[in-house]
Amino acid sequence: MIIIPARIGSSRFPNKVLADVAGLPMVIRTAKAVQNIDNVAIATDSQEVIKMAKSHNIEAVMTSSEHNSGTDRIFEAAQKLNLSDDEVIINVQGDEPFIEEAVVRAVYDLTVQNRADETVMMNSCYKLMQSSEADDPNIVKLITSSENMALYFSRAKIPYPRDHHFNDYKGHLGIYGFTKRSLERFCQLSPAPLEEIEKLEQLRALYHGFHVAMVEVETKSFGIDTLEDLENALKIHA
Repeated sequence: MIIIPARIGSSRFPNKVLADVAGLPMVIRTAKAVQNIDNVAIATDSQEVIKMAKSHNIEAVMTSSEHNSGTDRIFEAAQKLNLSDDEVIINVQGDEPFIEEAVVRAVYDLTVQNRADETVMMNSCYKLMQSSEADDPNIVKLITSSENMALYFSRAKIPYPRDHHFNDYKGHLGIYGFTKRSLERFCQLSPAPLEEIEKLEQLRALYHGFHVAMVEVETKSFGIDTLEDLENALKIHA
């Protein structure tokens, strides 16, 4: 099951999940981009989004407006959908209207692969990028082990190239794969100090001793946080 959290409030881009993207609301275009992988549901706090999803024959679940994160929202939706404990759940953000199917499928397949491994709490993906792109603190960087498990995520430029120029940074994409069991466990963990400092929720899993499995992907997509982001994305994907 692919669950797309779609909170209607956004300080930088109000009602962005309903913004028009080439003739479709952003969250609807995101859902259609991934619907060939698995069943899709939108988890929202807005009756307007519920109505919009229904008009496009996409399942939607009303969730609380009090959630602090999209992860909490998709867990509530998973409970309301009565998903089994070993159901694979992929969290795709509602502001990714140009996400490539192959990217989400890679995370889905990795989650299936790790479904029985209780040490893996989350599955996700990264792209390789140049040093200049890695300078942006809004792009999360990570380093991985020899088995492609995340060692750390940061808004800082990691690793730091002390002795030479480095051009193989790993940029994290905010797509997460869980089982319902691991999703519930994650939501029950206390927030981690590192998570609070970096404002990166995935650090909670690492802090509490769990693995975050990663897979490398190729993508041109990026999340839409502002109207300017949307305008730039439309130029790229015209």
